[in-house]
Amino acid sequence: MKYCVDVPNFGVWSDPKRFAEFARQVEAAGWDGISVWDHILVWDGAEVADPWVLLAAAAMTTERIRLMTLVTPIPRRHPWKLSRECVSVDLLSEGRLTLGVGIGWPTDPEFTRFGGETDLRVRADMLDEGLDILTGLWTGEPFGFQGEHYQLEEVTFLPRPVQQPRIPIWVAAMWPQRRPVRRAARWDGIAPITFDIERNEFFEPTLEVIGEISDYVAQHRTADEPFDFAFTGIFRPNGDLRRWHADLADRGVTWWRYTWDPEAGIEHEAWLADVQEGPPVW
Repeated sequence: MKYCVDVPNFGVWSDPKRFAEFARQVEAAGWDGISVWDHILVWDGAEVADPWVLLAAAAMTTERIRLMTLVTPIPRRHPWKLSRECVSVDLLSEGRLTLGVGIGWPTDPEFTRFGGETDLRVRADMLDEGLDILTGLWTGEPFGFQGEHYQLEEVTFLPRPVQQPRIPIWVAAMWPQRRPVRRAARWDGIAPITFDIERNEFFEPTLEVIGEISDYVAQHRTADEPFDFAFTGIFRPNGDLRRWHADLADRGVTWWRYTWDPEAGIEHEAWLADVQEGPPVW
């Protein structure tokens, strides 16, 4: 299993210089990747950075770690603009980008405030079309697209990404919703969260739930290539961390993301100290 540090693109991380220095420290501490959220307006007055500027800055201060967005909501971005951003960061990092995608959450204010699409099913369709456009443009061959939500006259985008046949794509999913998991199974990885729609609240998944997600992905995979399962968790200082991570790996988890969530009740300085200690590997 590999280990990733995951941070929002707002608050203290809205300063690209600070993020770049933090990425350097993350790499020096032995982590395998750093991922950043993709928001544009969290609340009025929030300090927010563009994640692609953050990743470009991090690419200049690191040499080894994967650089990721988790996740970029394609329905509020132009896929052709996102294509350019992805390839630019992939080139700058010499092939270390992983693109995490989703429909965007929550709807308010990031869609409502700017006249964006508020229907989740429509956004899911936009995500599928956007992914087709991204991968078509990344080929460097003439490509056009006529869909319900996006139309693109034939065009050739160069340069191509460093990574071939394309940049890896991970898809976010809210379990127990099935359609996002089936979508993820068609790509290169899944970044699931567990959310009780009836109660309108997130819940911490059990090993049984993690196994259910992994099994459902396997049932819908049609490719033989490796598939990543990125699990978001916290350190468990009062438990058997070695056993916990072994159990996660047994259920198909390939990446463990240590997330700074401002609403999780974890003191920021304590979280930073944990990061500086490096990932919990043996």
